[in-house]
Amino acid sequence: MRLTLIAAALVGVAMAAPAAAQMPPELAAAVRAGEVGERFDGYLGYASSASPAVQRQVGAINIRRRSLYTDLARRRGVLPQDVGIATGCELLARVGVGEAYLLSDQRWRRRAAGQPVALPDYCR
Repeated sequence: MRLTLIAAALVGVAMAAPAAAQMPPELAAAVRAGEVGERFDGYLGYASSASPAVQRQVGAINIRRRSLYTDLARRRGVLPQDVGIATGCELLARVGVGEAYLLSDQRWRRRAAGQPVALPDYCR
């Protein structure tokens, strides 16, 4: 499948996504609280309301991600959305306990202790 081919090229893109420890403190707290989380399409999203400062930080990260996805898509001859979705698989796999995540059914979930993230079939 096309996502499998793209996924092999995503190590650098996925690594560019900041872990909670590398995020600004307000954003890291929002991620830990489950207010902000990873989305299936490779972007951050809002599981609940977020402060204007957190919204600005999420917006800035998503702009950087979009730029990375567009650049990689151009080099690989695929759509940026395909790169985002493939990266989303990598990012969803790293969601921490208590953190929120969104799958393509548009329903936010929180990872429970001892349970893996319910990855979509196309991520396998």
